[in-house]
Amino acid sequence: MALLNFKKRDAAAPQTVNPQVEAFLDGYSIEVMPRTAAKVDDFRDLLPAGTRVYIAHIEGTPIEEMVETAKRINAEGYEVMPHFPARIIKDEATLADWIARYQGEANVKQALLLAGGVAKPHGDYHSSMQLLETGLFDKAGFTNLHVAGHPEGNKDIDPDGSTKLVDEALQWKQKFSERTDASMALATQFAFDAKPIIEWANSVKAAGVDIPIHIGIAGPAKLQTLIKFAIACGVGPSLKVLQKRAMDVSKLLLPYEPTDVLAELAAYKAENPDFNITNVHFFPLGGIKTNANWAINNGGASAKPVNS
Repeated sequence: MALLNFKKRDAAAPQTVNPQVEAFLDGYSIEVMPRTAAKVDDFRDLLPAGTRVYIAHIEGTPIEEMVETAKRINAEGYEVMPHFPARIIKDEATLADWIARYQGEANVKQALLLAGGVAKPHGDYHSSMQLLETGLFDKAGFTNLHVAGHPEGNKDIDPDGSTKLVDEALQWKQKFSERTDASMALATQFAFDAKPIIEWANSVKAAGVDIPIHIGIAGPAKLQTLIKFAIACGVGPSLKVLQKRAMDVSKLLLPYEPTDVLAELAAYKAENPDFNITNVHFFPLGGIKTNANWAINNGGASAKPVNS
């Protein structure tokens, strides 16, 4: 006899959809990489029409693979937003070449600009602000330019544990948003606790930054996987949510799901319609299919895939 018996969820059992979560998930986005996207036969089996799909550019990934992935996902009817990590872009000529390739071969009109998780820059750039200052994205007519947000700070930017430089960067991005024709948004690192997220979002607004926030949420995954990614990505206070869960033997072997954090954020949004978190952005750390199926089961009409 097993010492621990966990009741398996019946995949066919009907689930009640929380209407607040359904509304909050409307227009959600998801992140892939070329190698993870290749495991999906057809994104139309998993994602709603018009879903924005970010393509993460990890150091060492050839631009050809990135463009080919963007071309494939665009052909399936989805908005593609590739990453432009400043620290792996050698110079302005390289940046211009990437933009031209994405536009010419994959009809890309959107970009997520970020510093990138590389300690030593490969060339001229070390921040997303430098990429924006080139003017190349505006010149190319990009419709959407997203930049990074950090609900729990970023020790790569502020090694002293403060948020001084992160806050200064937000003010710069706010000023840039006022002079670009592109729509901007803050796409954030993932977090696991709604309360610090809400406090941060409200503080951003109070500081005069009105760029919409697309909040990063980790999709369903094994607890050990999430803790590993959380530590690697520098997730702060909300890591305690995972650590507390790891100490509960009844939950230790069960996969984490973002149900609680999204329900709390959705309830706050319902009570405060002008709340500056406008969209959810999923990091599918447990797999794209797993994440998409969770959204389908919990998001009602907001997550209904094209092929359904």
